[in-house]
Amino acid sequence: MPLLLTAREDALGRDVLGVDLAGLTPDRLQHASAADVAHLTIKADQRPCLVGDLFEVAGSGNDGQMVLRGTTSRVHRVAAGMRSGSVVVEGDVGRHAAEGMHGGHVTLHGSAGDWLACGLQGGVVHVLGSAGDHAASAVPRHDRGLEGGMVLIEGSAGDLAGSRMRRGLLAIGGDCGEAAGYELAAGTVVVAGRLGNRAGAGMKRGSVIALGPTPEVWPTFSRGSVWQPPIVPMLLQWLVQHGWKSPAAAAQGPWQQWHGDFLAGGRGEIFCLPDAEGPHCGRAA
Repeated sequence: MPLLLTAREDALGRDVLGVDLAGLTPDRLQHASAADVAHLTIKADQRPCLVGDLFEVAGSGNDGQMVLRGTTSRVHRVAAGMRSGSVVVEGDVGRHAAEGMHGGHVTLHGSAGDWLACGLQGGVVHVLGSAGDHAASAVPRHDRGLEGGMVLIEGSAGDLAGSRMRRGLLAIGGDCGEAAGYELAAGTVVVAGRLGNRAGAGMKRGSVIALGPTPEVWPTFSRGSVWQPPIVPMLLQWLVQHGWKSPAAAAQGPWQQWHGDFLAGGRGEIFCLPDAEGPHCGRAA
């Protein structure tokens, strides 16, 4: 039986503004009983408290699985730093979920707050809802974003998704806010819905793939060829095989390629469906 944490509605739902769950990960709780976990110390509103004060605890950590239930939108840093195992959240989570995760699998059956999977090193994060700003980006005060692993978001994402990524893959099934892939150093950002303005601004390398409406491309990019790179359909097929449910993954191309950002060396690329209104369509003002 997995380790089951159910939020106490009488405490977490009314009296607590934010809970920091950092440190409670399956790899660290493998040999812990429910009583052991209930007596661990966490922080609520920056004050120490016991896990059992805010959650009903059942099961054990022996099988490397943890399930979080109840009102959890104020619970932050879920699965932060996790190295192995799986975490399932049957609802929403707060900020910094899966921050600095090294391995394992996180499934969120709801939406995530800001800074989802920031500084991710490895593993898979699958969000069935939406995500806030800075998804798969750099941890605050750091210059290295996603460094490995995969983040799948079925819904939308906010601004600066995938900023300062070093490697890895971010796939967004809905619309995306501004500056996706900002200062991208490597890796790939896929957006199935509308790609916000300033995508790829400052990118050095890596790829941004827009499957939805033709985006406005920043003036520091140059238009390349319209062609069918074999890696794009292979990548989309691979995403579907790993559980991404966006119907836009069936897009066939051909693809308009843009090269840039020339203010940062010009070795990055944006792929989008070509427009039908002439050679200047898609260029940002």
